[in-house]
Amino acid sequence: MGKVKLIATAAMGLEALVAREVKDLGYENVKVDNGKIIIEADEKAICRTNLWLRTADRVKLVVGEFKATTFDELFEKTKALPWGNFIPENGEFPVIGKSVKSTLFSVSDCQAIVKKAVVESLKKTYKRAWFDEDGPLYRIEVALLKDIATITIDTSGSGLHKRGYRYLHSEAPLKETMAAAMIMLTNWHPDRPFADPFCGSGTLAIEAAMIGQNMAPGFNRDFASQKWEWVGKGNWDQAMEEVEDLARYDQPLQIFGSDIDHKMVELSINNAQEAGFGDLLHFKQMQVKDFTTKLEYGCIIGNPPYGERIGEIKEVEQMYRDMGKAFEKLDTWSVYMLTSHEGFEELYGKKASKKRKLYNGNIKTDYYQYFGPRPPRNK
Repeated sequence: MGKVKLIATAAMGLEALVAREVKDLGYENVKVDNGKIIIEADEKAICRTNLWLRTADRVKLVVGEFKATTFDELFEKTKALPWGNFIPENGEFPVIGKSVKSTLFSVSDCQAIVKKAVVESLKKTYKRAWFDEDGPLYRIEVALLKDIATITIDTSGSGLHKRGYRYLHSEAPLKETMAAAMIMLTNWHPDRPFADPFCGSGTLAIEAAMIGQNMAPGFNRDFASQKWEWVGKGNWDQAMEEVEDLARYDQPLQIFGSDIDHKMVELSINNAQEAGFGDLLHFKQMQVKDFTTKLEYGCIIGNPPYGERIGEIKEVEQMYRDMGKAFEKLDTWSVYMLTSHEGFEELYGKKASKKRKLYNGNIKTDYYQYFGPRPPRNK
């Protein structure tokens, strides 16, 4: 197959982070756009981006891109794409779609037309009139933006936030991709202590351990494109070998999580065991106001309650005040908190060194960053 064009999708505000991850994998031909990063590379990049990208939502293969203002145009241009190069005779190819600021605004009609066009193209390739679609999955998406149709096939399957370790989670879980982004936006290094005083289902602590030991976030799960013959088992085997070679299982870590709710602590312990970090991560039941440590130059990273529910706000505001008092004593530590509460700095009692807008799901939040001093070289 040779060169392919891929799109790594990203939550708003995380595009630059995903682009940095892609470049760290050695891919230079990278373009950043709203909600997506466009990559031109070889087919092995399908395996490597799925395995390694911590902050992307999914990886899509671009089959074609063209202008379409009529259904005829959408049909003919889709039909002309080389579908037989990607989808085998028994491939399952459902079609999903979206349309923004485009003449063709009926998504269901666009989906039906693209499906019909792909069938017509494959009929020609395989010289048959009917397809059972009982083989590997090739989920097609038609995305229309300002009359430009981008036709892709999803290479990931489940979203990349599904790492395979979180079978159980809390009521409002922090996505694994967002947790990884929060850590990557800090000055934390694996040789420094790490604490999450609102551990919930343990996501931040587990993601920190994976980053600390350079473990690929996708090592413990499957991807749709693993079953695609044209990508090849050899490419996947090679990519998995690289994952094993680059992991630093012997990297010592000091990672702690705590929560006011003992059920959350149990949940975190179970998820950490599922991720293979049962002995490495330490969780305990504790209120944030009781947080104390003799360790130095660590990072506290947290996603505390925001007080979004009626009746919670006063309690949450008091907790922010208590947090400020407890962390005041930790003069060598850096603190990073994600919340939608606009009065956080005032309640916490200190202006942030830096503030960054992030979307936690659909909630617009600020990431408050309080930088502690750099550790001495021997720390």
